Amino acid sequence: MSLPSTKRSSVTRTAGRLLLGAFLLLAGISHLTVSRMAFRAQVPRWVPVDADFVVLSSGIVEITLGLALLLLVRRQVFVGVVVAVFFLLVFPGNISQLVTHTDSFGLNTDLARGIRLLFQPLLVVWALWSTGAWSAIRNRPRQA
Repeated sequence: MSLPSTKRSSVTRTAGRLLLGAFLLLAGISHLTVSRMAFRAQVPRWVPVDADFVVLSSGIVEITLGLALLLLVRRQVFVGVVVAVFFLLVFPGNISQLVTHTDSFGLNTDLARGIRLLFQPLLVVWALWSTGAWSAIRNRPRQA
């Protein structure tokens, strides 16, 4: 017995939301533990805050967002927008890593760092799609 197409789509989106939540949760935990120094290397020098503070606070934010994706099902559209904005806010750090030729997480060539940049927009789309935020934004009533 196969599921109707809308049900399959819903199951796929839910799986995508849960996977993204787990990804953010694990990334956040690694900010606070095993990958703390690697994340410090990614903080641009022009950020006027201590790099360790940036790493720790962004780790806490990622843990919070990961848990929100996993647990706040009724608020998933809002959470999806917040996660997408978060991915946009950390994008300058990824650009800085390319421009300053900073090695971190095995990204030790400009090609590898450039390829990584291509994935950031996919994370934004993933957050919006998997939470239904993309559809909610597209289908919201237009104001005159």
